[in-house]
Amino acid sequence: MLAALKTGLAALTIDLTDIQQQKLLDYLTLLNKWNKAYNLTAIRDPKQMLPLHLLDSLSILPYLHGTHHLDVGTGAGLPGIPLAIAKPEHHFTLLDSNGKKTRFLTHVQHQLGLTNIEVIQSRVEQYQPEQTFDTITTRAFSDLIEMVALTKHLLAPQGIWLAMKGQLPEHELQLLAQQGLTTTPYALKVPGVDASRLAIVIKSS
Repeated sequence: MLAALKTGLAALTIDLTDIQQQKLLDYLTLLNKWNKAYNLTAIRDPKQMLPLHLLDSLSILPYLHGTHHLDVGTGAGLPGIPLAIAKPEHHFTLLDSNGKKTRFLTHVQHQLGLTNIEVIQSRVEQYQPEQTFDTITTRAFSDLIEMVALTKHLLAPQGIWLAMKGQLPEHELQLLAQQGLTTTPYALKVPGVDASRLAIVIKSS
């Protein structure tokens, strides 16, 4: 697993310390263990989790804006946990309404000693933080229209949304343009993942 991780990180041109790499693998171990009881992800094989979860999440690192980030509908902590491990100088808030998932995330936080994350159990529309966010990431939360509508109050004035998608949602992008938002899709090349992967950056014009 470590060799596969090193190969994947090299392909993504991401340079992590040995400690960071071990934390990523420890996270996968915890995810695999808890998944048997809590059904956190449909992927059961840790060898598949590595490209489909870890490397996929890390592939959006170049598109993060600022240092204060919110991962909406984070679920098992994707992409928030891998990003937080890779960027210890950044702060990540992981938001999910599911108590089982937030309990898992709190366990991960303590086990891995992640001091740069905050776990919040709340519905997104009810979440009222003291500080807004530079980047709002989503991986499997909702369509882009709903995502923007539900999280608009959480975005900093110069902030961006960073949505991970499989296919380009042309109709959604057109509707966002009608709202005065600019959308820029970036093709992601995730090592070990054959399926199409995209990062879509959304911001005010």
